[in-house]
Amino acid sequence: MLRERKDGIYLKALGFDIGTTTISAVVMDMDSGKIQEAYTISNDSFLPTEHEWEKLQDAGRILEKAHRLLDDILEAYTDVGVIGLTGQMHGIVYVDEDARHVSPLYTWQDGRGAQACFDGGSLCELIEKGHSLRVYTGYGLVTHLYHVRTGQVPKKAVKICTIMDYLGMSLTGRNEPVLHSSTAASLGFYDVEKGGFMRDILEEEEIDTAILPQVTEQFQIIGTYKGIPVSVAIGDNQASFLGAVRDADETLLVNMGTGGQISVLADRCFAAEGIEARPFAPGRFLLVGASLCGGRAYALLESFFRSYAECIGAEGMNHYEMMERLMERGEPSECLRVSTCFSGTRSEPEKRGSIENIGVSNFTPEALVFGVLEGMADELYGMYRRIDRGIGEPKSIIVASGNGIRKNCHLQEIMGKKFGMTVKLAENEEETASGAAFAGMIATGILTLEEAVGITGAGEK
Repeated sequence: MLRERKDGIYLKALGFDIGTTTISAVVMDMDSGKIQEAYTISNDSFLPTEHEWEKLQDAGRILEKAHRLLDDILEAYTDVGVIGLTGQMHGIVYVDEDARHVSPLYTWQDGRGAQACFDGGSLCELIEKGHSLRVYTGYGLVTHLYHVRTGQVPKKAVKICTIMDYLGMSLTGRNEPVLHSSTAASLGFYDVEKGGFMRDILEEEEIDTAILPQVTEQFQIIGTYKGIPVSVAIGDNQASFLGAVRDADETLLVNMGTGGQISVLADRCFAAEGIEARPFAPGRFLLVGASLCGGRAYALLESFFRSYAECIGAEGMNHYEMMERLMERGEPSECLRVSTCFSGTRSEPEKRGSIENIGVSNFTPEALVFGVLEGMADELYGMYRRIDRGIGEPKSIIVASGNGIRKNCHLQEIMGKKFGMTVKLAENEEETASGAAFAGMIATGILTLEEAVGITGAGEK
């Protein structure tokens, strides 16, 4: 699959993923693209806060845990040839002129941008009203604007970056961060089509744009760690696509974790209601639709059944197994129609789910289980239809990633029928860390993007 070094030795690629709840890594064989070993540790770094809507993590603790795991891996594998980075998008860390953090990590879950404290409205509402621009709470530049308005920007802050870019700075000794366009765009106030921050709007909002990081569209090396090249960090969505998809021309990636997400690779920028164009590589974009509830809808149903069972004294049961048994009875002839927007949507955060078409023959537990799974598929299918109408490039294969679908064969079957496509599980379970490893190989020239995701015209692999 991959190219041989001149000395005839195949090296390993190390992919590193700083997630919200875990830190993961994979060691990948460059010859076969197969994972040699995978690692996962807890990212138990959330900080106690005064407000429930504040979601902060200890940047120093994350860095310490990441360094320790990385060093342990490099001690075990002495033939690592490149380190690729990825992690949770949207959130920001402030750093000083010496490249040290002077703030916690304000995560993607942080809610200060949605607080009604500016003339009775939230920052997100004011930005949409004043600039016809939709941004969301948790986006790094929304968080920064809140701090500017409230006088909470750390005094020594000179730059902002994501947590994985902060790790990249720490590893390579850089004094300033350089962000891939995939992570830069996740901060908000970013023109994806033109490829840059909306500096005019930011300046109008009295933000000193000197705090913005350098941005690159390329998969590139930013420095070395212990003599090993380190590539620029890419967004976790882009990394999961790199790690899971091998035939991008025909493939729709469906990820089902706490939320749900579909991703399609396109050679032009396209956006629609509920569809976001995200940078991937020069001239390439990921068209993404995301459901806020996704796999959590199924978890909520499990919680519903568990609560009832505990009330009648039936504790200690595996309710996911019981839900599987219910589905084995077969799909009801008349289905419930379940909307699984239990957490709202990006554009309508107050929206809630519903259960319709209840009749005397389908008011049953199994019908509810099927209805929830159908609802999860319906929400993502509606997004795919908008993408298909917009770019006119129908897909034939679903590559499924994330435990929410990987471990649920019934959801796989429902997705296949709903989309009219063949469903295949992603080859590697650690798709995101695997994608970081591939990004590192692309940055070193060992692999091309076309070879990595199977774009037509790539030539022989």
